[in-house]
Amino acid sequence: MITWTEPASASSPPAVVTPALGGAPVLPSPDIETSDPLSPVVPQATPRNDGHARRSEQRVVNPVAGGRPTGGPDGDGVPPGTPSSAPGDDSTALAALAALATDVPVVVSDPRQADDPLVWVNDAFTRTTGYAAEDAVGRNCRFLQDEGTDPVELERLRAGMAAREPVTVVLRNVRRDGTPFWNEVSVSPVLDERGDLVHRVGVQVDVTARVEAERAATAARGRLSLLADVAEAVAELDVRRSLARLTGVLERLVPWSAVLLVQDGLRLGAVTGVDELPSVPPFSLLGAREGLDPLVDQALGREEGPRRARLAGAGAPPADPAEPGAGPAASGWLAGLLDGLLVEPTDDAARGGGPRPVLSVPVPGRDGVLGVLVVSDAPAGGGEGLEDDDVDLLVEVARRLGLSLASARLHEQQHLLAEALQRSMLPEQPHVPDLDVWSYYVPSADHAQVGGDWFDVMTPGPDAVGLVVGDVVGHDIEAAAAMGQLRSVVRAYAHEQEEPGTVLMRVDQLVAGMRIRRSASLLYARLEDLGDGTWEVSWSRAGHLPPVLVQAGRARALSGGEGVLVGVGDRPRSTAVVEAEPGDVLVLCTDGLVERRSRSLRDGVAALVEACEGAWGTDAAGTGEHLLEVLGDVPEDDLAVVVVRVPGPAPTRPGPRRRRWQLPGDPGSVARARRKASRLGRLWGLPSTAQAELVVSELVGNAVLHGWGPVGLRLQHDERGLLVEVDDANPAPPGVVAERREGPGGFGLHVVERLSDWGWRHSGTGKTVWARLPDQPPATGGGRG
Repeated sequence: MITWTEPASASSPPAVVTPALGGAPVLPSPDIETSDPLSPVVPQATPRNDGHARRSEQRVVNPVAGGRPTGGPDGDGVPPGTPSSAPGDDSTALAALAALATDVPVVVSDPRQADDPLVWVNDAFTRTTGYAAEDAVGRNCRFLQDEGTDPVELERLRAGMAAREPVTVVLRNVRRDGTPFWNEVSVSPVLDERGDLVHRVGVQVDVTARVEAERAATAARGRLSLLADVAEAVAELDVRRSLARLTGVLERLVPWSAVLLVQDGLRLGAVTGVDELPSVPPFSLLGAREGLDPLVDQALGREEGPRRARLAGAGAPPADPAEPGAGPAASGWLAGLLDGLLVEPTDDAARGGGPRPVLSVPVPGRDGVLGVLVVSDAPAGGGEGLEDDDVDLLVEVARRLGLSLASARLHEQQHLLAEALQRSMLPEQPHVPDLDVWSYYVPSADHAQVGGDWFDVMTPGPDAVGLVVGDVVGHDIEAAAAMGQLRSVVRAYAHEQEEPGTVLMRVDQLVAGMRIRRSASLLYARLEDLGDGTWEVSWSRAGHLPPVLVQAGRARALSGGEGVLVGVGDRPRSTAVVEAEPGDVLVLCTDGLVERRSRSLRDGVAALVEACEGAWGTDAAGTGEHLLEVLGDVPEDDLAVVVVRVPGPAPTRPGPRRRRWQLPGDPGSVARARRKASRLGRLWGLPSTAQAELVVSELVGNAVLHGWGPVGLRLQHDERGLLVEVDDANPAPPGVVAERREGPGGFGLHVVERLSDWGWRHSGTGKTVWARLPDQPPATGGGRG
């Protein structure tokens, strides 16, 4: 233990030091003749009255004198830097010598003086901080602090000093030349024998290397954690949701981020904190010249690495107006979008109305650039410019995003292929004289529009109609291919054989020889006109749900004709027969309409029978719409439904004015949708039928041209008018382009806007565009709702 006492004279008695409570160094009481308690003392042995030796203490050096030894009791005779010692314990003298000679800075302050100034520093303090003793003594140690010193650590230091307890903190200090360093400061109180605080001793250690290593390790762990969260965010196949999650994760690194997708130009895919992106057309990349805009160069693969730039802001002029077709810069287009989307500017330049500093990174794919990741060129915690490690991290984020986008697009292409294969095998419903036939198919949303359910409507004879519904196990290309094989086999034998049981037996034989590896259920029904308005219905089932017949408002599941799955066993198939009168309705469906996790298949069939009794449609489509509303709005599996109504007296109650159709994503669907709207408008007696036909044509045409996958069409009429809804799998918002006086196209949504109120919303993995037409057509256009 080192204690500090007044330099002793030859005639003064030695000072006695006793330990204080709490382990703090103890100085002699002020009653003892001392003038400066800053000289180390060395314990010596002196005689006691009882004949034993007792400990006393004697000064050996005075560190206040420039931090160097001042000699022995007479001030001379001791070599510089060597404390004198007395017989007995010389540990105090050695400690004093260590404080002078150590490379660890040691300081002493006097809390009894105003502002607790330093009263002694050793040479190591000068070497570490650059402040000599004459520059430091007499000043509070706060001259080592600056605005970067942690106030929380300072408060902890003050609290320990106020409590007279040893305290250790790590502070950011500044040397005399202005260079910062990390200083581990340990301050201990020095008490006299009465417990009064007389000095504080501070030991400082330069821990810059340790702190920087710890901070680098913490930053590395943070980057690894962020990268793991990025990998989880972009693992989804839903691109819109994946990009939204990605921008949320990147908020830990930068204040805002945006993803631009190369898709028919440069399209905004996501922005931090924005759930609904604006409906804006993409930035065209056609004819873009090299070197005019960094975003364009990165999007076209002309520049591979990250690029720092400043977004010029909305309304920016072309990068080079003299260049033909240069157009406005992509950076100005993006800056205009960000100005309207970001709630508050996130950097000083943007707050002042100046250009935004950004970092843009290309998003690579297997066969080219898939997009550009644009982020604020400032860390989330403040400061200017991202560090090199952060830039490298963003490059890796862009690489992983590219892999995710490529996988999502490949997955989409595969499912579009399977869906196209499946759609090509579903029939274009033929016109059946003397019968009202409605059919509907929708794949499960959970399986990306691929499944093994199918239906078929055919005319195997002049007065006969064949109906088929079937279900192949699975939701992949193999299931779709097996479905196509079975459909072809059933259709071929249905034209050869009249009895449904015989048809299924022939199917069993051929399936066994073809070695189709997927199990399948099947229902085949044949309707023959008996000539007096009555139809004979015969059917056979191969492990499938029974048909439901509605007569005089009462529904029942038809029994008979049941059998095992297709291709299982070689037992004969039976056929059941019933007659259908005018006004009767026959319903065939797959289990996707009735089966749920929350109920058994038997309960589902009972629910189907109950729903059929509650259907009051004036046509087969009205009955089908009622069944979908009650049972099939959220299917857990693919579903196919065929409804046949024998023409007869209309029901006493009007049916629902709702219809829906699933159309393939090809140009032929536009004409089919227009015909459906026209027929439905006449059936409902709508005064705006011509306008509805035009709006349906434009919306379905846009979905076919710019969307993905099949197109869903829904029409609903109520007291507010006719609601038209069109679904497609492309989540990008519809864009209104400028009208062109010459050439085709460019008028679609302008026509819709003049005839109706319209808008759009996200639905599932795609979008729904809607338009509402009043019963009285407006003289001028409506607007976007």
